[in-house]
Amino acid sequence: MSLKFVVSPAFSAYSDAVRKCIQNFWSTGKVLASGRNTIRIFDIDGLQVNIKAFKLPNLVNRFAYSYFRKSKAQRSFEFATKLLQMGIGTPKPIAYSEHTNWSGLRESFYASEHLDAKLTYRELVEIPDYPDRDNILRQFTRFSYKLHELGIEFKDHSPGNTLILEDAPGQYSFYLVDLNRMEFHDKMPFELRMKNLSRLTPHKEMVATMSNEYAKASAEDETVIFETLWRLTAAFQHRFHRKRRLKKKFLFRK
Repeated sequence: MSLKFVVSPAFSAYSDAVRKCIQNFWSTGKVLASGRNTIRIFDIDGLQVNIKAFKLPNLVNRFAYSYFRKSKAQRSFEFATKLLQMGIGTPKPIAYSEHTNWSGLRESFYASEHLDAKLTYRELVEIPDYPDRDNILRQFTRFSYKLHELGIEFKDHSPGNTLILEDAPGQYSFYLVDLNRMEFHDKMPFELRMKNLSRLTPHKEMVATMSNEYAKASAEDETVIFETLWRLTAAFQHRFHRKRRLKKKFLFRK
């Protein structure tokens, strides 16, 4: 088996320790999330390291990731580095590792500095009376507008993929996670900007608040923003729930 390990120069002193954590990933560390991908937290001399193990790709992708496309781990590492250079928050990238054999990519891991965030956008969706909710939502919208102005299309801009930290009373900072699907544009057209926000919430009142704040930031017409964003949100929700119904029906028949 061939092994590839790349570490950020900023964390070169931790290189051997991080490599060891990856080698022993499945038997050590504290599980943070499991399922399609697995995330474990490791303590290295007081540094909290978040390591994500991506699921085994299918046979076609194993080959593609080995010869034609960058792996999800490599893309996460490189996109995180680029985001920080552009002034966008994301946990600091530490390293990535790829394990390949004759069939192509077998395992890949992405290590980053762990942020202990208790809040994501998801809580704003699920808890209508969350403290300071309107203010957080408006600051999040400003953050999203900044992404769009920089030409950053975060394709997984969904409720659980932005960590939110309170820096001071009423002041929040935002950190993108799950970075392997991103695209960078010279300029993002209006429809693409609205589509980028359409997966965040099914609640019309949240869409209205975001439309109001986006209009303030962009000087675009608020009514046009709301009508476009709500149309795209409703279309996404329709596809999402239809897919779930079909999946449930298929599983029931099995």
